[in-house]
Amino acid sequence: MKAMTAIAARKEKGFTLIELVMVIVILGILAAFALPRFADLGGNARYSSIQGALGAVRSASSIAYSKGLASNVQNGDITLEGETITLLNGYPNASSIVEAAQLSEEFNITPDPIVDDAAVTITVGTCSFSYTPAAADGAPTISGIAGVTDGSC
Repeated sequence: MKAMTAIAARKEKGFTLIELVMVIVILGILAAFALPRFADLGGNARYSSIQGALGAVRSASSIAYSKGLASNVQNGDITLEGETITLLNGYPNASSIVEAAQLSEEFNITPDPIVDDAAVTITVGTCSFSYTPAAADGAPTISGIAGVTDGSC
């Protein structure tokens, strides 16, 4: 009876060294596979940022066009959210699209200074898109995102 009590007492003391080493090895293997997935979140963040800017430019262009139609203004100024937006052929010109889309300073906008009737390029990291103001008989040209590598910028 004394031997059984001694064995039971010894089993309740804790983990063996081998068990602890195995847990550490398993955690190390899991960390080795998980770390590369989270290593470059900055590139994904920049890509999401440029996608948001592209959507904002497209929406701002449509909203300004609608406001111009409602106000019967094709070439001239309208007001959106307290900002004066200059329309060229019914759509915002290059400098006004930046104001209408409310793009922040995190975006590199070229050329600087912006030429109102020329294309403007919005860049974050290696990703960019361009906005070319509307010609006399059409809509503005808004390019897709360029410079994407492996889903990031």
